[in-house]
Amino acid sequence: MPPRINSTRIQFSLPLPSLLIPEYSSQCLSRARLSRPFSSSPYHRTRLRRSMFRWLRGPGENFRNPLPGSTNYLNSYDSQGRLWRSQENVTRTTDEEAPSPSESELDSEGNPRQVDSSSILPPEDKADLIPFPMNTNFVSQPVLSEELREHIYQRVLQVGSVKIVSAELGVDMNRVGAVVRLKTIEKDWIDKGKPLAKPYAKAVLGMLPTTPLVDPSLRPRVHESINDLPVHPATTQQVFEPTSESRIFTRIDASKAFDPTLLPADERIPHPELVVLERERISGLSQEECLARQRERAKIEVEKRKESDRRREEIEAATLKKVLPSELGGHGGRWEWRFKEISVQGAGKDGRAPSGVGWRYGIPHEDRKKGQVKIPTRI
Repeated sequence: MPPRINSTRIQFSLPLPSLLIPEYSSQCLSRARLSRPFSSSPYHRTRLRRSMFRWLRGPGENFRNPLPGSTNYLNSYDSQGRLWRSQENVTRTTDEEAPSPSESELDSEGNPRQVDSSSILPPEDKADLIPFPMNTNFVSQPVLSEELREHIYQRVLQVGSVKIVSAELGVDMNRVGAVVRLKTIEKDWIDKGKPLAKPYAKAVLGMLPTTPLVDPSLRPRVHESINDLPVHPATTQQVFEPTSESRIFTRIDASKAFDPTLLPADERIPHPELVVLERERISGLSQEECLARQRERAKIEVEKRKESDRRREEIEAATLKKVLPSELGGHGGRWEWRFKEISVQGAGKDGRAPSGVGWRYGIPHEDRKKGQVKIPTRI
């Protein structure tokens, strides 16, 4: 049930017209707050409440007025509100281990003095990028700065290859493609005069760690790992491959054991050209020769990709029939109809061929099914 209002506790020592008088209005309002007719618990200034407001007036001011161009997480400050990385040769401690501030470190009200962050601070380390002090496994990952995103967009327009820009700047190809698409939309909005949320983006970038744009003549700062091996569906099943002890089992043999058509790991990574480049450096070639060969290989790869796209479009135009809404006399709505001839035999003998209808839904493997013989029965 909702709490009942105790009318006897609502008392004013002065008549209601006196509320219009300034010297009596504050007294009456304070007495009305102390009575608290909507609460059954007494009003007390507890020790925890005093500690909370002391923290808000002391170390909490660091979060009301955050440092410009830096993260401001709880883990970056000690219990007295001092920035850890602004102190030299100081070991980070917990709140229980932290020493109490001396009299020279307190202001006139007994609160810790604020740290002067106007000087140049060292960059954040891993401990400064932990937003939740009790969860040390969660580390805030950096995002691309506005300058770096603009540079990625311009480089893709110049080079014409997402793969080359990804290898140059140390940014994953999926992220490079996303930056190009978002920048294209941003340029289109600017041309159409639509407003952009620039203050919001600036505020968010000011609170997160960012990867800045460095001088193109220098080695770029790697934003993330760009050569992680993707998980192929053929490698998710259990395989027992018998082999002799004297045989040298390579990555090529491992790929053939999973699937005869599966490429080895050195060729399935997003940037296999970096492996070739490193091998050329180990062989003794100079930096200029390695880069010249790399540019030539990238140029040949771009030409092959264009030719492959052209052939795919020709095959699609020959096998796919498109019907536009205008061809249906205005009765087709806004959809584009596409028709393609399908053969039942396209699924193959086992029904797992990619050309079959419904192959995208997948067929579960039987490697973990009970009663299946998983070890080789003959060699």
